[in-house]
Amino acid sequence: MTILAIDTSNYPFGVALIQEDRVIGEYITYIKKNHSVRAMPAIEQLLKDCGIEAKELTKIVVANGPGSYTGVRIGVTLAKTLAWSLSIPLIPVSSLATLASSGRYFSGYIVPLFDARRGQVYTGLYEFQGDQLVCKEEDRNVMLEEWVIKLKELDKDILFVGNDVSLHENKIQEVLGKQARIAPFVSHNPRPSELAYIGMGLKETTAHEVLPNYIRMAEAEVKWLESQKNLNK
Repeated sequence: MTILAIDTSNYPFGVALIQEDRVIGEYITYIKKNHSVRAMPAIEQLLKDCGIEAKELTKIVVANGPGSYTGVRIGVTLAKTLAWSLSIPLIPVSSLATLASSGRYFSGYIVPLFDARRGQVYTGLYEFQGDQLVCKEEDRNVMLEEWVIKLKELDKDILFVGNDVSLHENKIQEVLGKQARIAPFVSHNPRPSELAYIGMGLKETTAHEVLPNYIRMAEAEVKWLESQKNLNK
């Protein structure tokens, strides 16, 4: 079993190769550059460095959102194209679940977080039960203040992970106090190797079945729908 994992859903970019239960290669950058230009060359270089040919891949795992609309679309489109051309399964994994996996050794709840602007966040609630990452509250787009008030009702400490946590740290600490734990900066970026491991435990799907998970519509889509409603009045 040789798995290629691809994550372009946010500005960190990563690809990884897993063979059986072992990471044989991983490439990650944390710079804001065009993923559409860098993704395929990075995959080709990783395969070359690891001595793997594309035809040896047995499945592909992709982070299918939420996150940057453009980033999610690039990763999913690339993964679908590769999986279809190689006739291998494609497995979508939540970008938030991938980020939450960095809290593997935390004994409480894990809250991954991406900023969604205007006081909103993409987030969810996760917990490790043994080696298994379990989703306790499904991924959502929600006002940060509303979310932390809901989290206050929980009976465990809560670890917040993600580069964007710093944007909301004051409100998190104000509402949750010592119940909130902020992950160290080394834990704030998702690893494509973790993405691959999560995907190994999920049901296989075909390339045609996988879609981006934006959670909310893009602003342009919202405005278009509003314009259509106005035309029909």
